[in-house]
Amino acid sequence: MLWETISSVVLGLALSWGALRALPDRLPSSRAVFLTGGPAALFGALLTHSALGTGHLLATCAGSLIVGTITLSLLIRPPGSRPVRSAAVH
Repeated sequence: MLWETISSVVLGLALSWGALRALPDRLPSSRAVFLTGGPAALFGALLTHSALGTGHLLATCAGSLIVGTITLSLLIRPPGSRPVRSAAVH
């Protein structure tokens, strides 16, 4: 379980880095992307590990990549859109 945890967090951070390199203008701040990718991949690993049990390292890593990718895709803004700021922020 320790290797699954470490590998899923590393995969989530690598996925976040790749998303920032591929879509820098369509994602929010890099801090938000990294704070989303790592925990999302960790949750995906936990979910996959709970469903399959121990001994499925590759499947657990694949599950963490899938959940991390889906979660990061929710952060993508449409092209050309500007971030919306509330009236309280100057």
